[in-house]
Parts: sequence; structure tokens; C-alpha cells
Amino acid sequence: MISWFAIVASLFAAAYIYQRMKRQEAEDLSEPDEGQAILDFGRAFPDEAIRAIHPTADGHAFFVRLHDGKAGIVLSQGRHYLCHLIVPGKVRITHAQSGRGLALSFNDTATFDGTYEFPNAETAAEVSLWILGSFSS
Repeated sequence: MISWFAIVASLFAAAYIYQRMKRQEAEDLSEPDEGQAILDFGRAFPDEAIRAIHPTADGHAFFVRLHDGKAGIVLSQGRHYLCHLIVPGKVRITHAQSGRGLALSFNDTATFDGTYEFPNAETAAEVSLWILGSFSS
């Protein structure tokens, strides 16, 4: 009788631990990681040196300033990040209605199209200057 009780208790404990681990994993996936975004951008574009990075207000996109005046974007897709080098002439940029965001429309890929809100207007202005600066080179 005691052995059946021990087996049932062990199964309940294992199920509880499994559910806690799954819940923790789901929480970890819900928060994009700036460090992982930097690593993934470095893997996608190994010849590009990152000078600065700014996350959006929700943290699901990161804008990257590169050493030679170019700019890039990194989108969070769960555990994975999509990386794109912004090419002059392939993107249209406008300011969002809120004043803290940028609306981007890419000619070469619609995956990165959207409105990106930043924590403040200064960050949005700085990122827009990065993108516009990449056009001059």
C-alpha cells in the first residue's frame, strides 16, 4: 500500500515540476533578449560591426547602428531573430502619429514593414537619423 502511494506521489510531483518548467520556458520566450539579438545579427552579418542598438518600446524589434553608417533591424520571433540590413532606396520611412514611432515600408521584404514605437521621441529621432544616414553613404 505504501509503495502505491509513493508511486502516485512521485507522478504528481513530476507533473508539477514539468508544468513549472514549461511555464518558466514560456515566460522566457515572451521577453526578447537584446544580447541574443546582437549575437544573431553578428551571425547573419559577420562583417558588420555594431556601434549602437535601440529596442522598441515593446522590445520585439531592435534597430542597429553599424560602424560604417549603415543601419539594420532585428525582429524577435520567439526564440529566433530575423535580421535585415537596411539598404538605401529599399525603405520608405515616415513618423508615426504618436511622435515616438517610425513607420517603415520596405520594397524588398514586407516582413519588416510596420510601425515601431520607441520609449521616447528622442530615440525615434535618433533611429530615423541612423536610417537616413545610411542613405548618404
